[in-house]
Amino acid sequence: MQSYEEFTENQVKILSRYVTNSTSNVFVLRNLPEVIKGALFSRYSRSSLGLRSLLLKEFILNEETAFASITRDLDQREASDESENEDQIMAIKKAQNFYDRILDGYGDDSIGELGGAHLAVENVSMLAAKIFEDSRIGGSPLEKSTRYIYFDQKVNGEYLFYKEPILMTSAYRDIYIKTCNLLFETYSQLIPPLTEQMEKRFPKEHDISKVAYTAALRAKVLDCLRGLLPASALTNMGVYGNGRFFESTIQKLNAHNLAEMQDIGRKSYQELSKVIPSFVRRAEGNHKYQKTFTSFSEQVNSELKNLSLKHTDSVDKMQTYGVRLVSHDEEGPIKVAAALLFANSQAGLGDLQNYCKTLNPEDLNRILEAGCMFRENRRHKSPRALEHAFFTFEMLADFGVYRDLQRHRILTQERQLLSCDFSYYVPQEIKDTEMESIYCNALDEAKRVFDLIASELPEEAQYVVPMAYNIHWYFHINLRGLQWLTELRSSPAGHPAYRYIAQEMAKQVTKVCPEFERYFKFVDYDGYELGRLGQEIRTAEKMQARNG
Repeated sequence: MQSYEEFTENQVKILSRYVTNSTSNVFVLRNLPEVIKGALFSRYSRSSLGLRSLLLKEFILNEETAFASITRDLDQREASDESENEDQIMAIKKAQNFYDRILDGYGDDSIGELGGAHLAVENVSMLAAKIFEDSRIGGSPLEKSTRYIYFDQKVNGEYLFYKEPILMTSAYRDIYIKTCNLLFETYSQLIPPLTEQMEKRFPKEHDISKVAYTAALRAKVLDCLRGLLPASALTNMGVYGNGRFFESTIQKLNAHNLAEMQDIGRKSYQELSKVIPSFVRRAEGNHKYQKTFTSFSEQVNSELKNLSLKHTDSVDKMQTYGVRLVSHDEEGPIKVAAALLFANSQAGLGDLQNYCKTLNPEDLNRILEAGCMFRENRRHKSPRALEHAFFTFEMLADFGVYRDLQRHRILTQERQLLSCDFSYYVPQEIKDTEMESIYCNALDEAKRVFDLIASELPEEAQYVVPMAYNIHWYFHINLRGLQWLTELRSSPAGHPAYRYIAQEMAKQVTKVCPEFERYFKFVDYDGYELGRLGQEIRTAEKMQARNG
């Protein structure tokens, strides 16, 4: 379908720089700063004009927007002298008031989702990365992999871990540094013997490429040894997010108790303000919204901490490694069946639920089966009706497992502080070998130091906790999200520890709701000793095909 709008030849020439098509009713914006795209879309909802006409009339041809200065061609900007760049900066600042008025006047907080940015956050602790990633909606983070990257590199003769400011000025400074160094040294020390053991146990077969075999072997070794890395180990993150995500995330970081989080929040605001200033302005340290949020956060955390101290000491603690289904809706199958029928009927949802309660098991199962019988692989997403059944799990598993599972965004999750109170994970490949005592001695020493620091500085003590130590957390998730999580995380290429958790979640739901077993048809319950090999072989074959 063509657009109803008509443009002159000159207008088409101007627009071609900023839109992918000047005649179709479907097109993409390009070569525009995020602030302009956000303001344009927010104005779009209150205008009878098409987006291209609006762009021409109210932005390109509007002197108040300083459009020409902001969108000056990149090559021209690179060639311009310093004074011209300063002129452009001044123009952007002048125009900012215009864009702020647009964003404030034509939308609510959701307008912050109309602009986005790519943010790199480098040389931060693994603990900080998890706290940053706790913001669930609107952001897409990627983190340096412990599976593909060796973490024993040194810079200027030092291992790369975060030197927490309070710890560095406390009586624990030397023992903190010594313990982190011990963990990295042990990690580095065990790589050669474990690699040799793996090579003997899984010799390369003649029809498998050297590249694929080496990559799979490395992944297996590093998966086993990642438990030695402390939460202070430095990592890199790349995050794409919309303005709303970044604003709320920075506000949370600014209000956090740990100095590292505050530092990341402040720097993230400074850098994002250069690209999407209108979207993050309320996260500036002195802004009234930031001040009230910080006050709110401090008061809530303080009150809940006091109440927890009063009420939870006598409550049993989860001590067994694994996953436990805490609660579920016994009417889940009824609600899912009713929701499956809803869209193709004119009946009320409540009435459909009451009707489904009267069905015999055969008819109910026929409806439930319709929601999954045509799925051919896990990427075939099930109907939204599955979101009507909810489950709450609590897990006790090592921090490495948590890091992998935490990345599933569409669920409710909460964790307790990192600690050394729940024992640690020893990989099967290390058990009953000479490496086991070396591995365990380092982890036992970390616990001794953690206990010492935590008696005075419980939050800062988290930095010395190795990834092998178990952490306690919960997930509250609907059936559709659980289906995706368990089918993905049980795949052969996954780490065996989180594959076990994924498999157990599916098993426990199937036990209490047998009607839902059909929705876990692509959960892989098999075991794989060199699980990454198949994926690496496929990757190597693709590379050879492209290069051949």
